[in-house]
Amino acid sequence: MHECYYLGLDQGTTGTTAILFDRQWNAVSRGYEQIPLLYPRSGWVEHDARAVWTSVLSSTAQALSQIGAEASSIRCIGLNHEGESVVVWDKLTGEPIYNTIVWQDRRTAHYADSLTDQYNGLVRGKTGLMIDSYFSATKLKWILDHAEGAGELAAKGRLLAGTMDSWIIWKMTHGRTHVTDASTASRTMLFNLESGDWDQELLDLFELDRSLLPEVCDSAAVYAWTDPLDFLGAQIPISGILVDQQAALVGQACVQPGMVKTTYGTGCFMLMNTGETPVFSESGLLPTVAWQLSGKRTYALDGGVYITGGATRWLQESLNLVEDPRDTEPLALQVPDNGGVYFVPAFTGLAAPHWDSYASGMVIGITGGTRKAHIVRAALEATCYQVRDVLDVMCRDSNVPITAMRCNGRATANRFLMQFQSDILDLPLEIPEHADTTAFGSAFMGALGLGEFESIGDAAQLWRSEHRFEPRMDASRREHLLYHWHRAVERSKYWRED
Repeated sequence: MHECYYLGLDQGTTGTTAILFDRQWNAVSRGYEQIPLLYPRSGWVEHDARAVWTSVLSSTAQALSQIGAEASSIRCIGLNHEGESVVVWDKLTGEPIYNTIVWQDRRTAHYADSLTDQYNGLVRGKTGLMIDSYFSATKLKWILDHAEGAGELAAKGRLLAGTMDSWIIWKMTHGRTHVTDASTASRTMLFNLESGDWDQELLDLFELDRSLLPEVCDSAAVYAWTDPLDFLGAQIPISGILVDQQAALVGQACVQPGMVKTTYGTGCFMLMNTGETPVFSESGLLPTVAWQLSGKRTYALDGGVYITGGATRWLQESLNLVEDPRDTEPLALQVPDNGGVYFVPAFTGLAAPHWDSYASGMVIGITGGTRKAHIVRAALEATCYQVRDVLDVMCRDSNVPITAMRCNGRATANRFLMQFQSDILDLPLEIPEHADTTAFGSAFMGALGLGEFESIGDAAQLWRSEHRFEPRMDASRREHLLYHWHRAVERSKYWRED
């Protein structure tokens, strides 16, 4: 039988990873191409959308070259992407009229703030999101208001707009297909969770024309075929789209309500499957579409922690306490406990459930007996406390019992961190055998869209655990640590420089 592969394209903020999976769902090759980030002004973050497209072609070609395969051997393409970043292009020339504005960009913060008092209830009621420059709508309006010639091109009906999935698929299909999926649309601040489509009242609020936007589709379906002239000489079905965090949720086989995945990176990103009903959190967690299949949406609750791995990098780069992040594990194990030291890494304020943008980072509890190992251990423990705080809110707001958490990201290699996380949560943690859960999730959705699986539940058959951490801390010790952590957090909120 002719060998064929499932392509998972993971288009991220700093680069695109292409992974080929064989028929047994083993990752057999990978390619990676960096995407330059542009910082034209303070608080502004951009991509060149053409570089994003080039990274897709290059990373895929690398993955094929590694195993000597042709593009025609790709069975289907599943794509995940960075989410809220947006681009506007001229559909006649195929050229962007302005750089992609990346999700991190804050240039529209004042505009978003100006809408909050009057319209936050409207936006939250329809989309589940709070008005914020993080989401796509304000970015899209800015491009249309400021890009040279945008008004004239819009009047002629020549403009199209979308997130990175829409741009990539439009390029793959030689401009024939302009689509997105419901998980992506739910991150724009323009998507009505109830109707499952763009909301005209919100389009009017942001002065956006519906004709600019892609068609909202299922997260798994054959949307189109690649054009051989544009995509490596092959005609391949494009059959899966998800936002990156939702792809990781699928990749971790969190396909039942109450299942949670946490991705450990610079910060921590947590998604909880909440089933068929969106959960409107009172604590600032965000309801979002996990995926849509056959017109039926599954929802998730989205919670994030700003700084986790970023604190370890700070210990390395700013304080020179460690030469390599991997050194934190043996250092933390040099001492039996944190020695009363607590580290609140509120470098950019505190996210859920505190939502205090003025909080400052602090290390508290230092005595003459404090050693380097105590501070390093306190930094690792801080990740676990913050995840516990978010998970407590998820449990309370969703009223869904959580029985385990699945974890991915580079920091999961730190066994001390994962064991302490299990202890503080009083839950088992499961680490997958495949580290590339995001690309795996998008590749699986592509195969599902092609009809190679009966349901999304089949992802559970492919997921394999590499390690499981069981809690072993007694309850009194856990409560003692959490009590003093929360005391430290409260103190961080009151240190504000005038």
